[in-house]
Amino acid sequence: MEIEQLSTQHLNQLRQLCNEAGIKLTHQRLEIFRELMSVNDHPSAELIHKRLHKKHPTIAIDTIYRTLSTFDELGLVKKLYIMNERTLFDTNVTTHHHFICTHCKKVKDIYWSDFDNSTLPEMVDGMGKIESRHLEIHGVCNDCLHKSEE
Repeated sequence: MEIEQLSTQHLNQLRQLCNEAGIKLTHQRLEIFRELMSVNDHPSAELIHKRLHKKHPTIAIDTIYRTLSTFDELGLVKKLYIMNERTLFDTNVTTHHHFICTHCKKVKDIYWSDFDNSTLPEMVDGMGKIESRHLEIHGVCNDCLHKSEE
């Protein structure tokens, strides 16, 4: 995806956030951002590195990690800390939740406004200030279920 093909809105958002944070928009950051915006999955830093390494063999995995951490701080991506898995990154920063397949490890987005707007149990209120809610549902996806039936 060329810079002209990258959504003008996304590119302007990246430029503005980097400028406000006093961060230079380097070629590497732009390439990582392009890769993130071109996919609909929830990639790990390692997967992003593998994808980018084909076109940019000098890009270091450490650069990927640091850039993703910066993007998380800027609100461009969300880190997903899936239990017993490596950290994944989500470019969908709207309120949503995740279904995680215990077989193939795919992560799919779930939108559930009833959960988002529900009153939390009193015991949760006593634990501290709630800043966000994120629900993970673990199970076997339909693709894996169909494969096991074959």
